[in-house]
Amino acid sequence: MSRVWEIPVHDSTRVRDVRIAAREACAAAGLAPPRTAIAELVATELATNLLKHAGGGRMVANLVAPAEGGAGRSVQLFSLDNGPGIADVDAALRDGHSTAPGSLGAGLGSCRRSAGAFHLYSVPGRGTVATARVDPEPGERGARTAQLPAGGIAVALGQAEQCGDAWTWARSGGLLTLLLADGLGHGPKAAHASAAAVAELHRTAHLPPADILRRLHTALRPTRGAAVTVAQVDTERAELSLAGVGNVEARVRTGDSWTSLVSHPGIVGAYFPGHVPVRRVPWQRDSLLVMHSDGLPSRWTPPQDPRLLAHDPSVVAAAILRDAGSPARPVRDDTSVAVLAPRPPDRHP
Repeated sequence: MSRVWEIPVHDSTRVRDVRIAAREACAAAGLAPPRTAIAELVATELATNLLKHAGGGRMVANLVAPAEGGAGRSVQLFSLDNGPGIADVDAALRDGHSTAPGSLGAGLGSCRRSAGAFHLYSVPGRGTVATARVDPEPGERGARTAQLPAGGIAVALGQAEQCGDAWTWARSGGLLTLLLADGLGHGPKAAHASAAAVAELHRTAHLPPADILRRLHTALRPTRGAAVTVAQVDTERAELSLAGVGNVEARVRTGDSWTSLVSHPGIVGAYFPGHVPVRRVPWQRDSLLVMHSDGLPSRWTPPQDPRLLAHDPSVVAAAILRDAGSPARPVRDDTSVAVLAPRPPDRHP
């Protein structure tokens, strides 16, 4: 099931809560004690930075697939804030750099060295997004793993333990497939439905999107059902194919423009349409796909900052989730955002 952790960090007592959440996430992922210690260290440093430099924010922990070729599950940590931002990210990542009195300045540099993958995006006056992934096993000689072609974030309504949304991706030859599922309703039963969709994708990623959805419909019949969108990039043909049933939305960016890709009404596992339309669009080197559940406000504004759009997909997803919501527009459902960007990565911290 889609176990998630979300902790608001607005006073020092929550740093301990963040550390405990990281420990629980590692236990759920089956990570060994040395990996758990790293996750606790990174989570503590990020939460402390929220208080010292951003005036507070929130931490999120998700369980995700590890780096390509890895087994088991990884722990993905997110730090989100709307604070003053970081003027010089490169300097902030150097050991010894700090703007806080009495600090050793080792926090972000330590996070980057310890995590399997660490990414930081910050805009002065708008805040910072940091993501850190702790894998079941360290990279060779502690090396950081390569950027993955997909990333995402999920949070539960009311900071519940179980999230009815889930996302995953899979590679089959030259095909890269991204799935986002929104289980009907909330809580464990919704999480069970979306988890069943995730499991089935890894058995069917060699099929085209419409056929995957039909297989998902059969697999989800014992559950309460889910809205599901499946997107697949054929890297050899440079083409994106997308098919969806239910209210999972998708937008693709090519050049400077965004295009909405509409799903078909229905519920996978319950009310499946007789015909599933498939949308096909060219996939270019600068293309990027965003899928999200209906927990995200319907009128969210796609990001335009080229620095963000060239970042790791996990950062893009987290920034979209952070920026789409506000106290004036609180989320009304479980919320998830997944991003697909299979291209040679630009170098970012």
